Order: sequence, then C-alpha cells, then structure tokens
Amino acid sequence: MFKKILRSRLESKVKKYLKKHKPILVVITGSVGKTSTKNAIATVLAERYRVRAHDGNHNTHYSVPAAIMGVEYPEDVHSISEWRKVLKGMNQRIHHEKDVDVIIQELGTDSPGDVAQFGAYMKPNIAVVTAVSEEHMEFFKTIEAVAQEELSVAKFSELTLINRDDIASQFAKFADTHTIDTYGTNDHAEYYLSIEPSSPLDGRIGKLIAPEWGEVPITLELVGEHSFKAAAAAACVGAKLGLTSEQVAIGLSKIKPVKGRMQLLHGLQESTLIDDTYNASPLAVEAALNTLYSVQAEQRIAILGSMNELGETSAAAHTKVGEYCDPAKLAWVVTIGAEAEKYLAPAARGKGCQVQSFASPYQAGGFVHSVMRPGAVILAKGSQNGVFAEEALKVLLLDSNDEQKLVRQTSVWLEKKRAQFAVETKTEEV
Repeated sequence: MFKKILRSRLESKVKKYLKKHKPILVVITGSVGKTSTKNAIATVLAERYRVRAHDGNHNTHYSVPAAIMGVEYPEDVHSISEWRKVLKGMNQRIHHEKDVDVIIQELGTDSPGDVAQFGAYMKPNIAVVTAVSEEHMEFFKTIEAVAQEELSVAKFSELTLINRDDIASQFAKFADTHTIDTYGTNDHAEYYLSIEPSSPLDGRIGKLIAPEWGEVPITLELVGEHSFKAAAAAACVGAKLGLTSEQVAIGLSKIKPVKGRMQLLHGLQESTLIDDTYNASPLAVEAALNTLYSVQAEQRIAILGSMNELGETSAAAHTKVGEYCDPAKLAWVVTIGAEAEKYLAPAARGKGCQVQSFASPYQAGGFVHSVMRPGAVILAKGSQNGVFAEEALKVLLLDSNDEQKLVRQTSVWLEKKRAQFAVETKTEEV
C-alpha cells in the first residue's frame, strides 16, 4: 500500500511541475544505448538551452519522477523519512522559478506495459527509441513483444525519433503515431552521420546529413558504431529543437563517453583497454566486437561476460555471440559467468578461438594479465550481477587512480561484489 501511495504522489508532483514550468521534455526508450544517447543529447542541447539530465540511469517508476525534477533519489528506498525528503524537494522545485529549459530522461521497462504507464503523467515533446533487441526475455518472450513495448512511447509523445540502424522496419507498426523521423549511421535514415574511415581509437571526422542543412562537417571524440548512433540521435534532436548547424556541430565535438560505455583507458605494457562494462546484450556485444576487430593491433583480447535477463533466449543469444568471435582477429576470448561458459565459450571454440572461462572477473583479469603482450587492445563487456567485468580491468590499468573511472565503484557496489564472489569461491573450494 505504501508503494502505491508513494508512486501516486511522485507522479502527481511531476504533473504539477510540468504544467507550471513547461520545460521541453525529451524521453529515451530502447533495449540498449539509453544512457549514452541521453548524455549525447544533453551535450548538444547545452549549446543553446539550460539542460537537466541525471548522471545515472534512474529509469524506474519511482526514480524517474525524482530525476525529472532534479531531486536526489534516496539510497535507502525503504525509508519513509527519506521519501519525505524527496517529496519536500519536489515541492520546492514546483514553487521555485523555472530552472531548466529542457529535461532529458530515460524510461526503462522490466515487463510489458511499463513504458505505457509513464504516459499517465507526462506528454514528451520528443521520444527517442534507440534499439530493439533481446531484454528481460523471461517476461517479454519474443522480440516482437520487446518492440511493441519500446515503441509504445510513441502513443503519448508529440514526436518520435527511431534509430533506423537497430530497429527493423517491420516493427514500425508498433509506433502508433504519424509523427516519426529516423536517425542513424547510413542513408536509410533521414538524419544520419557518415564517418570517414580511420583508426577507431582516434578522433573521427565525417559529416552530418540533415534535411534542414544538407551536409555539415563534424568531428567526434567517440569510439564505436553504437556511440555514433547516440551522436546521430543528438544531432536529430538538436535540429528538431531549433539549434543551428554550427551549434550542433560544436556540441557533437564535445560529447565524451560515459563510464562503462566504450571508454578508452590506458593499460599496462602500452595496451589500450576498451571499457564497455556497464551492461550487455547481444546487439551491444556484437557492436563492441566490431570496434575491436577494426583496431590495428598485434594482439586483441575480448573479455566477455554473461548477458543476464535473456530468459529462454539465453542459450541461443550466447551461442550467437560465441559464433561471432573471429579467431583471425582475437588472440583470446575470456568469459566470465555461468551462461557465457556454458554457451558462448563452446561456440567460440567451435569457430577456432582460444578460450578460457572463469567464474569471477578477478580470475579473468589475472589470466589476461598473464597472456597480454605489449600494445594489446583489450575489450571488456558484460552484464552486472554475476559478471561485473569492470573488476577484470583493475589489474590491467596502467594507473590505479583510473579505477574511479570504472562503473560501480561506490562502497555499496564494492561490498556487493566482494560478498558475491567470496561466496562463489567458497562453494568451489568445497
């Protein structure tokens, strides 16, 4: 009963805030890439507007209202007194003067119908849908159900922008609106980026093609195709919200990767670490591997963790990723977690890859440390619980101070990791 009342009050506060202050509201849904896209859009729009975009990924029915209004989410979500502080802070936002022009907010889903419920208290000016791929498949069961869920945001948004690269055309029927534009990295989309070939670990140059401006020269300090898609979304939103081509180009040049999302770090022996450890899905893993494959290096190593929450599709999804591992381009495939060991590892071996599997990221990192050669390029990618691939990178970093650039390094997260893998180690020894 408490949770039901709390949620109602949170949503009521947001309705009052939006009605009074009338900020432009941009929301982001999709199976992968929401946080990177949010960061990119916020960076570009800051060239013209006062922007609020929460640094984290608060995207649930309880955290979205607080994030929209810029109020700190409680660490102890079971504390009534902490929630009272949240509600008080929301009241203050309502009664104060308007403090932002644009709010950019992720909307998450765990099961069918979650996204549609956000429409009860908001009508976004723009909705961005980043991708449709396997997620929470224990609840969605089919990829069509995922598509229907993610695209349901169109029903309560004024304009919907769809990533043409990662959303199959047959899913457009689930976007119940006539106000749609597309973005991406090829000319199938109305707004797209064309990036010139170069070393994927260097700054990239290219052009933005947009109906408003034609071709606009751009530079990007990003790694990986999926990062370029986030930049394309940002350019599209910028155009729709009245930025000039110059403002968009400058904003694109300022986009930086966020923690755990295709971030480059300096490793031992002059190696380069590609930290993509925030989370993992089949689409995102293949995109990260494409980036690794395109790098010129004497040695490439892929640390691949289990992909969680795939339900009945887990075996097929892990097998597909394993089969995507190319022995001509990878010196080693190192897996973390039970599902990756059970399905991904044998598939990669079947393709001819050298494979080692481990239960913990600490073991995986130690092994990579033992086989890495000077100048190696090492990708780390995986889900959260049972994997935490960021921990594998710690023993590979050139500077231990860079540990703070990794995801999930608060005391709460570190204790959770220690407890989890201590239990696993004890079980193995018995």
